[in-house]
Amino acid sequence: MAETLEFNDIYQEVKGSMNDGRLRLSRQGIIFKNSKTGKVDNIQAGELTEGIWRRVALGHGLKLLTKNGHVYKYDGFRESEFEKLSDFFKTHYRLDLMEKDLCVKGWNWGTVKFGGQLLSFDIGDQPVFEIPLSNVSQCTTGKNEVTLEFHQNDDAEVSLMEVRFYVPPTQEDGVDPVEAFAQNVLSKADVIQATGDAICIFRELQCLTPRGRYDIRIYPTFLHLHGKTFDYKIPYTTVLRLFLLPHKDQRQMFFVISLDPPIKQGQTRYHFLILLFSKDEDISLTLNMNEEEVEKRFEGRLTKNMSGSLYEMVSRVMKALVNRKITVPGNFQGHSGAQCITCSYKASSGLLYPLERGFIYVHKPPVHIRFDEISFVNFARGTTTTRSFDFEIETKQGTQYTFSSIEREEYGKLFDFVNVKKLNIKNRGLKEGMNPSYDDYADSDEDQHDAYLERMKEEGKIREENANDSSDDSGEETDESFNPGEEEEDVAEEFDSNASASSSSNEGDSDRDEKKRKQLKKAKMAKDRKSRKKPMEVKKGKDPNAPKRPMSAYMLWLNASREKIKSDHPGISITDLSKKAGEIWKGMSKEKKEG
Repeated sequence: MAETLEFNDIYQEVKGSMNDGRLRLSRQGIIFKNSKTGKVDNIQAGELTEGIWRRVALGHGLKLLTKNGHVYKYDGFRESEFEKLSDFFKTHYRLDLMEKDLCVKGWNWGTVKFGGQLLSFDIGDQPVFEIPLSNVSQCTTGKNEVTLEFHQNDDAEVSLMEVRFYVPPTQEDGVDPVEAFAQNVLSKADVIQATGDAICIFRELQCLTPRGRYDIRIYPTFLHLHGKTFDYKIPYTTVLRLFLLPHKDQRQMFFVISLDPPIKQGQTRYHFLILLFSKDEDISLTLNMNEEEVEKRFEGRLTKNMSGSLYEMVSRVMKALVNRKITVPGNFQGHSGAQCITCSYKASSGLLYPLERGFIYVHKPPVHIRFDEISFVNFARGTTTTRSFDFEIETKQGTQYTFSSIEREEYGKLFDFVNVKKLNIKNRGLKEGMNPSYDDYADSDEDQHDAYLERMKEEGKIREENANDSSDDSGEETDESFNPGEEEEDVAEEFDSNASASSSSNEGDSDRDEKKRKQLKKAKMAKDRKSRKKPMEVKKGKDPNAPKRPMSAYMLWLNASREKIKSDHPGISITDLSKKAGEIWKGMSKEKKEG
């Protein structure tokens, strides 16, 4: 019997990822070396308690259990290697390598067994799937339901994030099966535990998403939101960005925390935590640490005793603990003097903040778009009124965001901002070649530049030319009330870029010449059309002495059958009688109708 066995291209399952490497079995134990990282796992022979051979997705696999409850899984074996491994286990480890297949019935009803670090869902004696409890990040309970949430796996393209179990009620007194299930999970799970006292607590803060009032407890490694219905534990490692944004009314402040992965409430995911503060609300804060610990940990960014506005204290504490900069609006200033623009996104009204490196919209739903992910922006005419416009942003991934109902007075400021940031403007090309530019009209109160009006004028000219060309090739006309010539002239005048200049006294002669040309052209087109028209037929008058048309077969039958239908259906109304007669007539054969 060989002293060692070696297998290449073996995969070890660790936190949902399959890591390839080499597996070596010897008299002393089992060693697996990860090919990518070089990490070595060593299992002593005396620690092994059980070995299971089973068919898995990558061929056949080996599952090993140790005395301290750890489970090791290795996949990628061939079926022919079972006998060699079984003999090796029996000879050197004094273990029988058992064959145990997974259940593939597809049922979702079974029993849950807790063994060591594993939760096993079984149907009969066969396991369906197993969950390493060290992967569980949160366990919540509901009525007859337990929800397990998992740590996000950065190495996997797709990660399982949540599993729900329905636990039927039992008749046993004093034992809650849901709580017992949750306690078994939590005893082995890698769940964030609130150990020790919080550094500080902010009570009854107004939260816009998720909506409600929450107590925020600040711990060294995570943030705990405690509300009346839901609790959230947010590790500082999941915080991407912090924003402090002044409200348009200058009396309130938004504090926005960007999260990845997001916090979950049922099926809803919250990528942003938005707090709303009043500027007038002050607080005195004392950290639950001695001065030496505060100085050592925060290096002067925080002190043991602090006082000031509530929003300043929250943002200052968060900045120190998360160790990220707080983003505030830059130099942008709207028409009203605010650092934001009132607009609508989807069905809700909110505020759009142009930042130094992106845009952020609050608050429902919150959206953050960085400049480096923007493909182009577009200024579009409002759909309902000319007093507003839409601001469209399309990202490089093809996602489009439309912020609508922006006041027209904000156009110049927003256009300046986009130009300075060197973002691509989609509808800039239509304005090139035109003499008027919005810079020339920047100081004009009476005639402000409108890019959309200029674009519509250009489109009007194009339509006029196309209509004139097509009118020469059009077919015969028979409808006298339809006059294409007049309609084309109306369109031309409405979108004529020289319409405003036609009333000028300096160009009066040219206007008269232009009108004469139009009238001559109009007369010629009408004459050509009349020559192509068919001669109208004179409608003959009706002879009053002419005999009436004979009654149809249906009316003859109805007159003969009306009394019978009335007798068969006493009290039937005239409308219902007509419907009934129609049904009977429809069901009659052709021979009966002709007879």
